Amino acid sequence: MPPTPPPSLRAWPLLVAALVLLNASLTFENVWPTARIAWRNALSIELALCVLLLAVLRQRADRLSRRVLPAIWLALVAGHYLDVTGPGLYGRPFNLYWDAQHLGNVAAMLLRAVPFWVIGWSLMGAAVVLLVTFVTARLALRQVAAAMQIRHARFILGTVAAAILLLFSGQQLSQRFAASLVFADPVTPAYVKQARFVLATLGPPAVAPVLGPSPNLDADLGALGNADVLLIFVESYGALTFDVPAISAALEASRGELTAAIRESGRQVVSGLVSSPTFGGSSWLAHLSLMSGVEVRDQYAYASLMTSPRDTVVTNFARRGYRTVALMPGMRQAWPEGAFYGFDAIYGRDHLEYEGPRFGWWSIPDQYALAKLDALERNRSSRAPLFVVFPTSTTHAPFGPVAPYQPDWSRILTKAAFDDRDVERALAATPDLSDLRPSYVRAMAYEYMSLAGYIRQHTDDMLMIVIGDHQPPAAVSGKDARWEVPVHVIGRRQAILDRLSEHGFRRGLEPSRPSIGPMHALLPALLDAFGTAPSPVNAAY
Repeated sequence: MPPTPPPSLRAWPLLVAALVLLNASLTFENVWPTARIAWRNALSIELALCVLLLAVLRQRADRLSRRVLPAIWLALVAGHYLDVTGPGLYGRPFNLYWDAQHLGNVAAMLLRAVPFWVIGWSLMGAAVVLLVTFVTARLALRQVAAAMQIRHARFILGTVAAAILLLFSGQQLSQRFAASLVFADPVTPAYVKQARFVLATLGPPAVAPVLGPSPNLDADLGALGNADVLLIFVESYGALTFDVPAISAALEASRGELTAAIRESGRQVVSGLVSSPTFGGSSWLAHLSLMSGVEVRDQYAYASLMTSPRDTVVTNFARRGYRTVALMPGMRQAWPEGAFYGFDAIYGRDHLEYEGPRFGWWSIPDQYALAKLDALERNRSSRAPLFVVFPTSTTHAPFGPVAPYQPDWSRILTKAAFDDRDVERALAATPDLSDLRPSYVRAMAYEYMSLAGYIRQHTDDMLMIVIGDHQPPAAVSGKDARWEVPVHVIGRRQAILDRLSEHGFRRGLEPSRPSIGPMHALLPALLDAFGTAPSPVNAAY
């Protein structure tokens, strides 16, 4: 029998085009700070494996290319997109198991923040992209499978694929091996990582996370003198507000207003930077890390700690006669974590009875939440001292629309809280999803103004701890931004502020580096400053 002739000149260009398309579909990279992609000069190890598989199983190649491989290829492309876009937009890897559970809320939030047609066209575009990707992959794979029926083509493709696999293996063993050849990160390990995420949550105790030890939380709090303590987690308040010159300059006026309010009210402030356990989202990890003094960097440690009998700062304040309150304007559903913390009162969205204009998904402005806290708790004539935990929501992505700041606090709880013109102007300033920095600046300026106004409203001896929970997503923070957030302690008690200065805080509203330490190690330092008998400085500091 004569040898099978090589593919025709017409078939070779089609084969090369098919291989180029398949390779490009698994080697693209993210175009920061968008969801777009760009192609790079790199090789896909999955494509080499696929080509070698079709060469070996040439008799089944046509069936594989029509029924099995296109679906697998679509899954690989989707996985690669999430793998490169997640860190590009959020600054952290995408956890399919946990993050997918919040997609419904994210979609509803976007519907409130951006026009409906934008969401509609985006969904239609995503569906079209998936369909085109599937069809293109199927056609390209069939072209490769057809070439495998020709001996010369099969030999050439199989040899090249095997050589690529050997070169890739060599690079894994030595960085000097064929260093000029660039390989894209394999997609398969990303799915393996996602499987480990699920296993860590649902699997046997052997894979359960190991939690660090709890610090000593039994501080006497004597230095507070029964003053109210407000722990305010400012959503997405990151170090970039000081580090990025354009953002810092845009916030100069509102930050100056907060500085003036602190000074005019007879208070002082010390500030520092701490490293958050999360970035761009998952605020609850930061909340639990600070309030427990135990580092919580992922959802598995969070769930494990929540089922433990460990104490938190809430427990300690309750033991010292404080009434503990959670002010949660962003809480739209049941919050089982409240039972773990043991708050005396939890004020969620429904309890705050906000009837004003809805500004985005979160609807309740932070200024209103602070005013409502006074009405519900702080303005009572006879009461115990308060320890309040308040996670803000106005500065949550996508950072808008932002409510107008109302300088007349007496109007905030009334139906005429805002002038109609101010509301129209605020609602018209919808976030630009391709450039979120202007919206972020507006939201942070509002937060500074609200805090300044609240400080001016009170002449009592309250102590305010203002801390960011995490940096905003990478689309705002930039590539490879540090995981640091500012922390400010505002009050009149000089002994507390002096003690915090010994722990690395500096005078004024602007923090400086180096970072004081990880967020979970901040709690022992705070409790040490609040106690009458100083305790040893925590080792993490």
